[in-house]
Amino acid sequence: MSAHCQLTGSKPGFGNNISHSHRRTSRRFDPNVQRKRYWLPSEGRHVRLTLSARAIRTIDGIGIEAAVARIRARGGKV
Repeated sequence: MSAHCQLTGSKPGFGNNISHSHRRTSRRFDPNVQRKRYWLPSEGRHVRLTLSARAIRTIDGIGIEAAVARIRARGGKV
């Protein structure tokens, strides 16, 4: 599963681990993504979305219909 949120578009950030001796090795900062299933009443079916924890809270606020409309406006497939 790629660490990419369908609603917010958040992706991994990249940086460095820095050791005590100050040697640098590359690392990833992955967003907290979860696969979550929602009932979409307008289409009479369930949709499974890959969402960050922030996006799950956003859906709780705006509703699944508005969230799916945002995903489709960004060009995402639901």
